[in-house]
Amino acid sequence: MKKISILTLLFNLLIISSLFSQNIETPSEFLGYELGSRFTRHHKVVEYFKYVSKSSNNATLEKYGETNEFRPLYVSYISSEENLKNIENIRLANLNRTGIVSNSSNSDVVITWLSYNVHGNEASSTEAAMLTIYKLITEKQDWLKNTLVILDPCINPDGRDRYANWYNQTKSSPYNSNRATTEHSEPWPSGRANHYLFDLNRDWAWATQIETQQRLKVYNKWMPQIHVDFHEQGINNPYYFAPAAKPFHTIITEFQRDFQVQIGQNHAKHFDEKGWQYFTKESFDLLYPSYGDTYPTYMGAIGMTYEQAGSGQAGLGVITNNNNELTLWDRLIHHTTTGLSTVEMASKNSKKLVSEFEKYFDDSNLKDKSYVLRGDKNKLKKLTSLLNTHEIKYHYANGKTVKAFDYDANRSINLKTSNADIVVPSNQPKGKMVKVLFEKETALEIPFTYDITAWSLPFAYGLQGFSSVQEIGASENSNDKNFIKNSVPKSPYAFVATWNSVKDAAFLGDLLEEGLNVRFSEVDFSIEGKSYKKGTLVIVKGENKETADFSEVVIEIANRQQKTITAVNTGFVTSGADFGSSSVALITNKKIAVLSGEGTSSLGFGEIWHFFENQLKYPLHIINTRNFNRTNFSEFDVLILPNRYNAGKSQLKTISEFASKGGTVIAIGSSVGSFADQDGFALKKKKADEKEDEEVDLTPFDERENVYIKESITGSIFKSIIDNTHPLAYGYPNHYYTLKQGSTAFELLKKGVNVGYFSKEANHISGYAGEKALKKIPNSLLFGVENKGRGKIVYMVDNPLFRSFWENGKLFFVNAVFLN
Repeated sequence: MKKISILTLLFNLLIISSLFSQNIETPSEFLGYELGSRFTRHHKVVEYFKYVSKSSNNATLEKYGETNEFRPLYVSYISSEENLKNIENIRLANLNRTGIVSNSSNSDVVITWLSYNVHGNEASSTEAAMLTIYKLITEKQDWLKNTLVILDPCINPDGRDRYANWYNQTKSSPYNSNRATTEHSEPWPSGRANHYLFDLNRDWAWATQIETQQRLKVYNKWMPQIHVDFHEQGINNPYYFAPAAKPFHTIITEFQRDFQVQIGQNHAKHFDEKGWQYFTKESFDLLYPSYGDTYPTYMGAIGMTYEQAGSGQAGLGVITNNNNELTLWDRLIHHTTTGLSTVEMASKNSKKLVSEFEKYFDDSNLKDKSYVLRGDKNKLKKLTSLLNTHEIKYHYANGKTVKAFDYDANRSINLKTSNADIVVPSNQPKGKMVKVLFEKETALEIPFTYDITAWSLPFAYGLQGFSSVQEIGASENSNDKNFIKNSVPKSPYAFVATWNSVKDAAFLGDLLEEGLNVRFSEVDFSIEGKSYKKGTLVIVKGENKETADFSEVVIEIANRQQKTITAVNTGFVTSGADFGSSSVALITNKKIAVLSGEGTSSLGFGEIWHFFENQLKYPLHIINTRNFNRTNFSEFDVLILPNRYNAGKSQLKTISEFASKGGTVIAIGSSVGSFADQDGFALKKKKADEKEDEEVDLTPFDERENVYIKESITGSIFKSIIDNTHPLAYGYPNHYYTLKQGSTAFELLKKGVNVGYFSKEANHISGYAGEKALKKIPNSLLFGVENKGRGKIVYMVDNPLFRSFWENGKLFFVNAVFLN
């Protein structure tokens, strides 16, 4: 019998492996059309990934969730056959490095996560995802020996299909590359955002959307060493890849910065070979924590954004400014190249990546050891819900006194803690993310950033915040397991419910939907030994005779909403106004309209839509702007104008008539500007200093950007004064921390009520605000109410629903709808 040499055996194994690889169909073969010749609908993408997972020993597929429009969300795990058999050991060994779990698992496999199509109309990346998985398992198996690739082919299927369906319906055949044609002009709201028109690339930290919430469960299970977010930008831009632009957050390590450079150099090598243009170190910084590059970075990864020219304007092909055609194939092959280059670098540097990743989780150099949160229990519960989503540890304080920095007083104090205070320690696996989310002010290397520059959670959630260099121990009595269960009283005269948070508003909404008469007190009062503030809800049994089992119905709603309510046996108060007084006003079941469509911000509208459907769970009537002149607004009680709506003269006339007849108009963000300096309205835009305007600008051209930034406010926190005697501010103290997203300012109302405004000092708390922009803020309006006939116009200069993460602003909005 002939002996087979080892070389012959290896050669035969390579042939068998090659034949097996050739048996896996390319994306083009599977789909039945050339990749890049059309946009693939999401269900076909899923079918291809299912096919690959069944056909290859190098890939498995996991469904991790579902979108609002019932499209499935998947991740694919791609590695060597041996690694996939050992995948749980790889996962546990990786978590052991972070300190999240403690186990004896051992593995040096590096984990690289590739995320595609977070913006639905940046659609080339999902096409690239199919080609990338094919090339990994057929051509790049050597890299998979020490690398596990987690690939999410489409983070935003609802937005992608919105774009793909529109384009497939609209395009010429063959496609037309003239950018002036219809197929290059995507209609409102575009495919960028998800079902509720939220930008999922700004939701990683706030986790307001179902896609994010489900993805984070998987992310927390793996904690990769590298994470890439694939995007598209304007059609005339060269490809962008790492290293990122400044500013970098101070917690980002030297290794994280340096490895971005190494990856960029590797990409450049591949792009240079093809003659493709690219740029680095510009535009896309690493600061705001809710991006698909920064969030992973603050979780220890090398987080990166890759940007290909294209987006919704490009279609299958478009002529750019250099008179070249940019095709879908160009776009997807560029993304495929950087994706493969990333995996290549992960494989070549696996040991270094793993060891530096482990070092990242040493939090001993963090100065502040504890962050203390104090305030309304519903607001605290909302915050702990967010912490649970990110698997960030917290506990209740032990009652000891510590030295702490008081965010509100802006000074150090001796803080006596209590077991109602929440403590978030930085000495935990995700301690650096804790610092990012809770520090009062983030250090800025330079003022130029791609997004907001302030987000400190104590301010965002309306809580008192403190930081301490001391570790604060846990209380033996945990408040975390409190479950509210009101009991049904025998025969109450009325129920009384406090008014402090959005949960109270959801309770009110359910009462109104049930058909109950609900009132709110316009004065402070005390009854049966307890004191209550303005805004307190009063539900009197005697004016709800039509509701059978009145007490049982109210209690059931309260328990469902986890809302504590109090039964009282009389309407005769000790102080304040009796329940039959005109100062205890009836809240009617409001019929609420909101404008949507062309001329409004899709994101601004989405914030309102999501708030009503997911938090208030209260009916909302959506009116498209194209139907504005055909709509009988007298059918409604409230009309909401989303951010960026610019009303013309005829619309302003209709809006004015609606308010005069008893309606409430709520103008949010830049839509407030529609009313400024217009006849018949009290609002006036605050003008700049005329002397400064007259000065000739002799700034050198290359320094003009520094001049512009002085006039900007890039998402900064300001402290405002609040008149909490007005219904718009019920439930608030006499101050409020607002997130100001721009420098536009308005004069205080001379005819109307200035409910929220900025003092002479302006009280800038954190984030970037240019020196010229800061001059506009003192004595300017934040929230105002202008009476108009029998109705009113509510001006909300700063958007209280911004990205649904500025929790403390939401009650202002609810007050404007129901109590104002």
